[in-house]
Amino acid sequence: MQAPPPRITVEVPVLAVGSGPADYESLGGLVESLRKPQGLHLTLLHVGILEDLAREIEDWTKGITPADHAARVTVRWLYSLPALDGFDATSDRLIALGGGRIAGLEVQVPQHVHDYQVSLVQGLRELLDGLLVDNVDDFILGSPALGFRYPHWVPHVAVGRPPLRERGPWDIRTVSVSCGPSRIRNSRFLPAPD
Repeated sequence: MQAPPPRITVEVPVLAVGSGPADYESLGGLVESLRKPQGLHLTLLHVGILEDLAREIEDWTKGITPADHAARVTVRWLYSLPALDGFDATSDRLIALGGGRIAGLEVQVPQHVHDYQVSLVQGLRELLDGLLVDNVDDFILGSPALGFRYPHWVPHVAVGRPPLRERGPWDIRTVSVSCGPSRIRNSRFLPAPD
């Protein structure tokens, strides 16, 4: 069976939670199926499956912007994004996300990280406008590929599943969250920019 196409995101890797492995492992008493610390990340912008987004753009523009052109321009845009340097943050509670299927650390990030994320969304708007998408905000909110579910960004790190029948949030002892520089997740699956 063929693996589904990868989702593309702009994210920062989480290098450490707390002062040592025990700090992260202690979250296992609060959540089900604690994720391995090596894959933890904080998503700044979800782009989704590139081919799906490109098709949505073609459909929205009634073919004025072909999907292959939309994909090429989107890849060029992704690779042109400035990098965000690594930063330190904190978390003092767990929240339920994804309709209650995911437990995440709600992360208090520095103001420049919020500003960077806002610039990504503004850049996305400009990208879509350049691809001749009208009513850009309607497109963004309605796009299954982009998957915008909330009107504002909640910085979080998914760590497992919430306890059964509980919605949270759950207060925890404050832990540090150390993040590395921004990157494009699954970039190895993108075509080279032209």
